[in-house]
This record gives sequence, structure tokens and C-alpha cells, in this order.
Amino acid sequence: MEMRRLGASTVEVSVLGFGGAPYGAVGDRLTETDADAMVTLALEGGIRYFDTAPLYGHGLSERRLGRVLSQVARNDFVLSSKVGRLLVPLEQGERYAGMRDQEPWSIRFDYGFDGARRSLEESLCRLGLDRVDVLFCHDIDVWTHGDRQPQVFATALGGALRALGELREQGVIGAFGVGVNEWPVCAQVLDHVAVDCFLLAGRFTLLEQDPLDVLLPKCAAHDVSLIIGGPYNSGLLAATERRRASYDYQPASDEMWARAQAIRRLCDAHGVDIRAAALQYPLRHATVAAVIPGPRSVREVEENLALMQTPVPEALYADLAAAGLARALGEPA
Repeated sequence: MEMRRLGASTVEVSVLGFGGAPYGAVGDRLTETDADAMVTLALEGGIRYFDTAPLYGHGLSERRLGRVLSQVARNDFVLSSKVGRLLVPLEQGERYAGMRDQEPWSIRFDYGFDGARRSLEESLCRLGLDRVDVLFCHDIDVWTHGDRQPQVFATALGGALRALGELREQGVIGAFGVGVNEWPVCAQVLDHVAVDCFLLAGRFTLLEQDPLDVLLPKCAAHDVSLIIGGPYNSGLLAATERRRASYDYQPASDEMWARAQAIRRLCDAHGVDIRAAALQYPLRHATVAAVIPGPRSVREVEENLALMQTPVPEALYADLAAAGLARALGEPA
């Protein structure tokens, strides 16, 4: 599988990665045997990049990934995790409602310098590994913090992001950046910090391309790479039933459902699975290093691997652009 470099770092990731959020969030709906099989199949299929975080299953995603990856030659994969949330005893924090795990931990935000270093140490213990390759400062956006975001951002600049920069300089990690659900904060970070990459979930996809105007040119100018999480927009671009369609982790609106179905009809007209177009579209931009869908089963790992090999004709992307459904890359707004 093709490998791409993260910014000016020496870290290279496979263009298809393994997003570890659902892997932890589904909890015991996924057996430990199947959890191991998912990672093994991903490796056999050429995936060399795995992403996780303390948040995902309150540590379960890290533990599951580490159980398999600790048996693999360390230079044969790239692993990213995140800082900004610490796992603490249940009574000392809050459980994240989107996770269905049974892990005996809750979450406490900590974007400080010491908190970031502690988070890394605890992640390594859960993973059973001696290092992670990439660290992201997690969720410093308005999406997560609302009116408190300016304060959180300032704390992270002087705390967690400074810690990650020092860890990179010391060779403890190979690259660092920010992982968020909104693109404007990424552009804001570039005014202050020399990061290597951003993990941006759901904002540069076949469904929406607002970052093309500001963020992507700014990333190109700073030699910063994008990793695209949520390439199916939390399921909307993969859903075939209206009642199961979600967007931004909530039931999809009629407007968003209609837009997704218009994209699907054009894909069908070209004989292309909409999911294949969704996975491959972001990778057509030079700043994008990887897409990392979040599989929930062995079957979904198999499907993602196959979809990455599905030919998608340029004529489909041209027709989507002509219909105003997915912009041609480099096209003015």
C-alpha cells in the first residue's frame, strides 16, 4: 500500500489507516477475538497506520490495539494517540456518553504541560509499547468546548502543544499535531505552532469541502499534512437506509440525507460504490496523507481494504463537480 510522509517529519503512514474510535466505543459488542482479528487483517491487507486515544472506550481501544501490535516488529507500523484527556477513577471525572464500554474509568480534561506527558506515559502502559510515533492534542475546538474554547486553546498553546513540541525535539515522538472535528482551529494553530499534521474528522470529505479555501492552502504553505478521519461523515455516506443515517454522530437531517443520495446516484451511474469514492476523494489532494475510517467489525476492515482497490474514474469526480456536489480540487469557491 502507498505510504505518504507527514509534513516535514520522517514519519510515513499508509494511505489507508485504521481509526480506533469505534473499535473502543462498541465495548463488548465486539468480542476480544474479533478485535484481535480486525488488527491482524488490517496488517495483512497492508495497513500500517493505526490511530487511537484514551477517550475511545475509556482506554479500551488502546488496550486492544496494543495487545496485537505489541507482537509485531515495532518498525512495521505507525501508531498515533492523543493527549488532552486523562483517564481517572469514576468519581473523579465524567463518563463520555458516546462510549458503550464497561471500562472502570471516567474522563478529565487536562491540556497542561504535565498532563500531556502523563497522558503519554499512561497510554504507553495501556498499549504495552515503548513509544507512539505521533501525538495529537485532542479536541481543542468549539465543537467540544463551546464558549470555553478560547481559554482551552490558550492553555493548550502553553501546555500540551508545548510539551508535544519538546517530545518531538527530544526524539520521543516523530511527529505531532492537533486532532479535531472543526477545521478553523487548525488554521489558528498554524499561526502559533510548527506542527507536522492535523487529524481532521468529517470536514474534508466527498460530502463537504470547506477546508479547500483556507486550511488546505495554509497547510501546503507550512508543509503540514492532513489525516482525514470520518471519511463517511460518521456513516452518512455509507448508509443505505434513511433511519440508520447519521451525520456528525447525530441523526442526519433531511437536507444532508438528500445531498448524500444525490452523490450516491451519480456514483451508481458510474458503477462505483459511493464508499470507494468517499475513501479515495480526499487522497487526491496533495496535503492529505491518509484516510482513517473507523471499522467496527472484521467485515468492515475487509470492505475498506477492497474499497481502496476499487477503480474510481475521473469522470465521476468531474460529474460530481459539475453538479455542485463535490468540488474539483483546486477549484475556487
